[in-house]
Amino acid sequence: MTVKKATLTLSDRQAVRLNTRAGVLGKEAVDIRPLGAEGMCSYDPGFANTAGCESAITYIDAKNSVLLHRGFPVDQLAEQCDFTEVCYILLHGEAPSPGEYQDFVNTITRHTLIHEQMSRMFSGFRRDSHPMALMCAVVGALAAFYHEVLDLNNAEHRQLAAVRLLSKMPTLAAMCYKYSVEQPAVYPKNSLSYTGNFLQMLFSVPAEKYQVNPVLEKAMNRILILHADHGQCPSTMAVRASGSSGANPFACIAAGLASMWGPMHGGANEACMRMLEEIKTVERVPDFVRRAKDRRDSFRLMGFGNSVYEHFDPRAAILRKTCHEVLSEQGMEDTLLQVAVELEHVAITDPYFLENKLYPSADFYTAVILKAMGLPSSMFTVVSAVGRTIGWIAHWNEMHSQPEMTIYRPTQIYTGRPQRDYVSRLKG
Repeated sequence: MTVKKATLTLSDRQAVRLNTRAGVLGKEAVDIRPLGAEGMCSYDPGFANTAGCESAITYIDAKNSVLLHRGFPVDQLAEQCDFTEVCYILLHGEAPSPGEYQDFVNTITRHTLIHEQMSRMFSGFRRDSHPMALMCAVVGALAAFYHEVLDLNNAEHRQLAAVRLLSKMPTLAAMCYKYSVEQPAVYPKNSLSYTGNFLQMLFSVPAEKYQVNPVLEKAMNRILILHADHGQCPSTMAVRASGSSGANPFACIAAGLASMWGPMHGGANEACMRMLEEIKTVERVPDFVRRAKDRRDSFRLMGFGNSVYEHFDPRAAILRKTCHEVLSEQGMEDTLLQVAVELEHVAITDPYFLENKLYPSADFYTAVILKAMGLPSSMFTVVSAVGRTIGWIAHWNEMHSQPEMTIYRPTQIYTGRPQRDYVSRLKG
């Protein structure tokens, strides 16, 4: 960590000496903590230009469309790794040896089952409950089943919590889906890969033999990897803020799930599918494209452009390739898939979209892939959350291993009434 000096000078105050901090890549930060003693603070709504922590997990270069996990480009990980290998990298910082990888896989596999009493929890929910609502509830409920004393300063204790979460999230996600479609829950199968097991728990039924489709397994593997982490996004901030209080790790991940549900975050892929449902047919695409170009029209195309990257999302190129592999495997009979392909064609050929950098995003392609697999839009964010769990865990583990860890407590600029005396208006 490189440290330099800076000076803040205001016309009516004495100059304040500050340190700057620079990481390996990215912006140089000014350490403004000394401003508190001077009666000042920074003002940065949304914390878009505030470094709230030091992290060695993920680096995003918005200008050049670069996404690195532990220094490795995300496209290389998606092409060369399975999801559990990426989990190991994010959690431990380095690629595993063959022995380390096998031990890690074996440990996760042995923890995929959940307590039978948790299965009975689902009967207390309505059948038409949103799967993300179920996920928030049942993941938080894990704290009631693993309530032994957890020493957050003990790396082995944190590792056990990480393994439990990684192994049980696909099981719980599949159970949420099965409950919503009124099918029996399917137990994990330890002979399958992490991704293959997730697919069989989602799509198999007890009465029939299920064979994992390798094209869909590869696609799901890439979806999970490409959603594994995305820096200090809202859900990761929620996990970190919860974790900074010393909260139970399962409660912290439930907080991340609640944040990810929003349409401006992980719920964007579900919003994409609702947009396709509104368009309905290929014949109506030109009219909706025209409306999207009209600033006076309230209609907006979901899943085009990206709020993080200035040009294009580096994950989208990999998912575009994956999307067309899945569509080739599954066919194009569904009219909404036909609408999606036509919209993609417009986005990569229409000058308006090209000039405004409205490229199809990772959310768009994820929605199309999962729709082609046969999942309803209500499950799209759940699948993304299964992938993002490792990122949340890695950040939670990292913050508890840092000596400077402190509780998250942003300040504010108070705009209410000044101090005044209370006089009751209820007395005559």
